[in-house]
Amino acid sequence: MGYLGNQLATVVTGAFAAVLTVLWPIFIDFAPILDFVFIMAVPITWFLTFTCWISQKSADYMHSHAVATVGSGEVTNQSHNDGGSTVVTTKKPDIPELQQVQKELTADLNELKESLKLKDSEIERLNRQIDNLQTLVQIETLKTELANLKMLASKQKK
Repeated sequence: MGYLGNQLATVVTGAFAAVLTVLWPIFIDFAPILDFVFIMAVPITWFLTFTCWISQKSADYMHSHAVATVGSGEVTNQSHNDGGSTVVTTKKPDIPELQQVQKELTADLNELKESLKLKDSEIERLNRQIDNLQTLVQIETLKTELANLKMLASKQKK
């Protein structure tokens, strides 16, 4: 925990905001620009104080209730803050549970490999179709050029 319950930033920012708030009425008639500066600075510093306070409360809450769970609950880490002391408890997974999870993951991996093989064969088939289509397009282009040449030849004979 640190000094002031980890709220040192909040206290420092709050003290600065309080000093600015106290100085504002003193310097209000000193210069017009200072009034503008205080109008901007005082609400901002109080907002920063509130932000520091709420973020530290959130961090304290999250760290005092930390529970990490891996998989389906095999490993559990729990932290409890009790006056500065931390207690961590860990439950280790059993070997049969690990073997079961390993079998499931292996089955999933094999299924993915099979799916990948199917996708590779599909890609090869599509590539062959593209090659065939390109050949058909070239044949049609040649037919069109031949028809155009025949038309030009028949126009020149007339």
